[in-house]
Amino acid sequence: MLDTRLAGRNVLVTGGAGNIGAAICRAFAAQGARVAVHYLGRDAPAPEGAEWEHVTPAEGAAEELARELGGGAVAVEADLSEPGAPRALVESVTGLLGPINVLVNNAAHCESPDTVDALTAGSLERHYRVNAVAPALLTAEVARRHDGEAPLCVVNVTTDAARAFPGQIGYGTSKAALEALTRATALDLAPRGIRVNAVAPGPVQTGWIGEDLIGRVTALVPLGRVGEPDDIADAVVFLASHQARWITGQVLQVAGGHAL
Repeated sequence: MLDTRLAGRNVLVTGGAGNIGAAICRAFAAQGARVAVHYLGRDAPAPEGAEWEHVTPAEGAAEELARELGGGAVAVEADLSEPGAPRALVESVTGLLGPINVLVNNAAHCESPDTVDALTAGSLERHYRVNAVAPALLTAEVARRHDGEAPLCVVNVTTDAARAFPGQIGYGTSKAALEALTRATALDLAPRGIRVNAVAPGPVQTGWIGEDLIGRVTALVPLGRVGEPDDIADAVVFLASHQARWITGQVLQVAGGHAL
C-alpha cells in the first residue's frame, strides 16, 4: 500500500482482543497508528437455553496485545451492551491517547439458537444492543468531539450475509441495521468531512470452521478458500487510509465472491 497517512493517528478498535479484531489492531499498528484495544472483561452467563457463539478472549489478552503492539497502544474495557458504555469508552480512549481519528466498530454479539422459532425479545435486544445500538452511539460520540482539523473516519464490520441470514435472525438483521447505519451516518456526516464505510466479511476462519466443515464452506467460496483475519484487516485499513479519502457510505464485501 502507498502512504496510508495513518502514522501517529489514534485508532479505537472495539472487540479488538482476538481473531479479526486483533488482526485489525496489528494492521493499524504496522502503519504507525496508536491503537486502543477495546475488550469485554468477561461474558455474563448465557440465559437458559442460549449459548454465546463469540467467546470473550481470556482475561489479559487485550493487555498482552497492547504490549505486543507497542507505540503507545492501550487496552480499554467496556461492556457495550450497557447504554452508557459508548460514551465512557470514548472518554477513556480520548483521555489516554487524545482525539480518535479512526473508529472501527468490530465488536459483535452472536448467540444461538437464533432461528425464527427461537426468537425472544431478550435475544433480539442482546444482538441489537451490541451490533447496532453501540456502533451508532460510538459514531455519534466521536463525531461530536471532532474538531474538523484531523481526519476522522468510521469503519463498521458487518457480514456478507446481512441481506439474508437464515438461521441467524437476530444476528443477521442487526448487522443489516449496521449497514443501514453506515449509509445514513455517511450522508449526515459528509458535510463535516467525516467518512463512514463498512467491511462485510464472508466465511472467515476464527476457530469455528472445523475439519468436518472446511470442505463444505470452501465449496461456497468462488475464490476457493475461506478467509483469514488478515484479509479483513487489510480491507479495514484501506478504508481508513488516505487512498480511500473519497469513499464514503460503502459496504465493501470481502468474501472471495461468497454471497454475491
